[in-house]
Amino acid sequence: MTLRQLQFFREVVRTGFNVTAAAERLFTSQPGISKQLRLLEEELGLPLFARSGRQLSHLTPAGEAVLAYAERALREITNIKQVATEYREPGQGTLTLATTHTQARYALPETIRRFRELHPEVRFRLHQGTPQQIAGMLVRRETDLAIATESLHLFEGLVLLPCYLWNRCLVVPPGHPLTEERPVTLERLAAFPLVTYVFGLTGQSRVSAAFEEQGLEPEVVLAATDAEVIKTYVRAGMGVGIVARMALESPQDDDLVALDAGHLFDPSITSIAFRSEEPLRGFTREFIRIFAPHLTAEVLDRAERAEDPETLQGLFNELVAVTELP
Repeated sequence: MTLRQLQFFREVVRTGFNVTAAAERLFTSQPGISKQLRLLEEELGLPLFARSGRQLSHLTPAGEAVLAYAERALREITNIKQVATEYREPGQGTLTLATTHTQARYALPETIRRFRELHPEVRFRLHQGTPQQIAGMLVRRETDLAIATESLHLFEGLVLLPCYLWNRCLVVPPGHPLTEERPVTLERLAAFPLVTYVFGLTGQSRVSAAFEEQGLEPEVVLAATDAEVIKTYVRAGMGVGIVARMALESPQDDDLVALDAGHLFDPSITSIAFRSEEPLRGFTREFIRIFAPHLTAEVLDRAERAEDPETLQGLFNELVAVTELP
C-alpha cells in the first residue's frame, strides 16, 4: 500500500467516482489510477468500490471504513510536511485568507498592513465570496483561514472562534422621512423599500428574523453582496439601505445619513475559522492575534487541542461572553 494509492482512492471518491476527472485533477492518467486502485484492492483482499459494469458506482462498507483512515493518514502526512516547513522556513510561505466583501473592505485593511510590516517575506492571498463559498474553500483546503459572519458553523471539521460583534445602521439620503423619527421602529422601516445584503449573507439572517418575529414582510427591491453597491442604489433613490455600521465612512459618505439600527436587530458575530486537523503556522497565529487580540496563544492552543465539537462550542461560548461591540 502506498500513499499515492490512498491519494488516488480519495480523489476518485471526491470526484463522484469519475476516474477520468480524478486523473485530470491529479495530473496523471486514467489507466494509471485504475491500475493502482486494483492493486490496492488486491492487497487488502476485498473490494472498496461497487461497480456497475466497468464503472465505479459507490463505496462498499469496507470502502467507507478505509476511506476514513485514508483521509486521516493523508492529513497527517500534510501536517508533517507543514511542521517541517515551519522549522525550515519559519518566516516564509503563503497565507491565504477567504472572507466576505464587507470584511475585506472595512475590517481587514489595517490588520493586513500590520501583518505585512511584520512578515514582509510571507505572500498574502485574499479571496472574497459569500460565507458559504469561503467556508467551502476552507474545507477544500483552498485557503488557510476564513473570516465571515454566517454559515461557517454549518461546516464540520472547522475550528470557529469569535472575533468581534457588530451591528447595522440604516442609510438614507438627506431629507428622508425616517430622519425625522427617533427611534425608527421596525414596522415603520418595513413601510419603505429596502436595499440591503443578500439575506443569509453578512449576518442578514438576523435581519430577516427580526421582521419575521413581528409578522412583517419588507420589500427588498435590491440585494447585493457589497455595501458600496447598496449605498450607490440608496443614492439613486431605490430605497432605505441596511448595511454594517463599519461600512459608513467619512468624508466619502457625507452625502448620506446614517441612522442607528442597534435597537432593531441583534448584533452579529464575525468569526474566524481554520481546519481542526492541521497545526497553525507561526505567522498564521500572529495574523489571528492582530485581527482579534483576545485570541491569544493560550486560546489558540486550547482550540487546537480540543478533541470534540462540544469542547470547541464551549470555548466559543466562553469567548463570546467577553466579546464586545467595537
